[in-house]
Amino acid sequence: MEYPLLRSLHAATVSLTLVLFLLRGFWMLAESPRLNARWLRIVPHINDTLLLSAAIAMLVVASLNPLDQPWLLAKIVGLLTYIGLGTLALKHGKTKAIRIAALIAALGVFGYIAAVAITKQVIPGVV
Repeated sequence: MEYPLLRSLHAATVSLTLVLFLLRGFWMLAESPRLNARWLRIVPHINDTLLLSAAIAMLVVASLNPLDQPWLLAKIVGLLTYIGLGTLALKHGKTKAIRIAALIAALGVFGYIAAVAITKQVIPGVV
């Protein structure tokens, strides 16, 4: 698969990840039973698998090693942080206040990851 197609797939799955996270976050805030829908236990995992597969394929096609590219390593650390905060926000936060704080923090980390991806800088805005 060619790099531009992989990049488009990656961008599309990133967008869907954000939409699904916002939807789940909204339902968490509203204490909606929709948050327990079966499709929400399946679709995000399928999408995230496609997202990660496209990312790995882009690394292979472009012959990039995340250990040699600080911005890629920053994205990986950001991703792990986002996953942890997202899990806290949607499942494991003991109180609603903790879930809300984790949701806001996860969205901030998501923004950081996107900024790093666009600028290819560990600290976006600094050249």
